[in-house]
Order: sequence, then structure tokens, then C-alpha cells
Amino acid sequence: MDTTPQQSPARPPEPPRVPRAPWVDGARFAFGTLTVLPVRVARWDRGAAHAGMLCAPLTGLVVGLFAAALGGVLMLCGSGPLLAAVATVAVPAALTRGLHLDGLADTADGLGSGKPAEDALRIMKQSDIGPFGVITLLLVLLAQVAAGYELYADHWALGAAAAAVAGTAARCALTLAARSGVPAARPEGLGAAVAGAVPVRSAAVAVTLVVVGCAGCGALFGPYAAVRFAFAALAALAAAELLLRHCRRRFGGVTGDVFGALAEAAATTALVVLTFGS
Repeated sequence: MDTTPQQSPARPPEPPRVPRAPWVDGARFAFGTLTVLPVRVARWDRGAAHAGMLCAPLTGLVVGLFAAALGGVLMLCGSGPLLAAVATVAVPAALTRGLHLDGLADTADGLGSGKPAEDALRIMKQSDIGPFGVITLLLVLLAQVAAGYELYADHWALGAAAAAVAGTAARCALTLAARSGVPAARPEGLGAAVAGAVPVRSAAVAVTLVVVGCAGCGALFGPYAAVRFAFAALAALAAAELLLRHCRRRFGGVTGDVFGALAEAAATTALVVLTFGS
């Protein structure tokens, strides 16, 4: 009998793992790319993109808190709910230099053109805004202001809380859109830098934390409000996911403009849903 020990077959070498960025670098990546706050982006690689997109909801929370603070202060100073709603909508636009709104308009022009992916992407890169973009911007901003008015008219604190929830849910939609399996539509730009950078499991954890956090915010107004706030966050992410799937079919993947459109779609949905039952 041959007693020579048999050698086990050699295992194939494991693929090299992308080093994960420290959370400080991830936060810098998120705030440096998603806001105009004076933050220096120290790293621009896949590891930084991974940590940065996981920090995206944090940037949304900060932007939302700034918007909530201004709207709440205006209401406490005696202004009407309409002015507070306009200010609340203006703050995220200012803190992002209109980046997401511009992406929304460009995506609307690309989708509305009805042209093949290559031509639609070329339309989206143009500096001007077409009729589809103008109409979409107008309707989305009107919807946000109208929803904010309803919420502030109910109670100033409710309107302020809604601003924070909408901002957080909007940026969580970006985390979800940057998950593995979602390709970039073009090889350059922010979309290519972050596309597929977040593992599906990590994206699911981020979504869970955001929904639980929104429910906790709503719990300040009672148990029914907790359910309402959680449902608003889920509805916002669902609306963004539907838009993402449509953009993937039309463009073949995501771009920076698509990310902006997803954020605005999620924020608008969250605000509108929060008006239900107010």
C-alpha cells in the first residue's frame, strides 16, 4: 500500500482586496464630493469611495439639520410656513451648489430625449438645460415647497424634523445606488468613481440604520409618527430604486447626474409622504 501522503490541490490565489479607507478619509470623501463644505479630500480611490458612500447619509443628516435649523428659526421668529418651507428647500441647494438639482435636470433631459444610451449620455453632458429638465426642476421644487408648507403649518418642529429626515434618506439613496452590481454608464466622472464601491450587505446595513433613525426621530412626536417617518424613509428609497432601475435600462448604468436625480427623487418622496395624515 502506498503510504505517501497525498498533497492537496493548490488553492487559487485570492483576489487582492482593496484596502478600506479610514472613516475619517471616508467622511472627507463624502463631504468633499456631496457638499460645498470646506473639506479636503485626502484620498480618491476605491477604498475611499467605499467608506465615503457609506458616510453619504451622514452628509445628508448634516445638510438636513442646517435646513431644519433655518426653517425652525424662521418659524419661531414669526415668519409664515411658506417662507420657512422655501428656506428649507434653498439650504440643501446652496450647500450642494445645486449639484443634485443639476443632476436631476440633466437626467430628465436624457430620459426625455428618448434617444439611445450613447446619445442620451451626450445630451446629459451638455451645459444647457432642455425643456424636460426645466419642467422637472419646476415640479420637484414646487412639490418640496408645498410639502414643507404643509408640515410647517402643522407644527414648526414637524417641518424641521422632516427636513432632516428627507436629507438623510436622500443621501442614503446614493449609498444604495453605489452597491455592488450597479455599473457605471461611462468610464469617467463621479459615477464611475463610486459605482459598485459598496457591498450589498453594507448597503443593507446603512438602509436599516437610516430607517431606524428616521423612526426614532418620528418617535419624538408619538408612536404613530414613528411609523410614518420610517415609512417615509422606505418610500423615498423605493422611489429612488425605481428611478435607478429605469436609468440602468436606459443608460446602461449610473452617472454623477443620475446620483443627483436619485437624491432629489428620494427627498421629494420623503417630504410628500410625511404630509400624509399631517
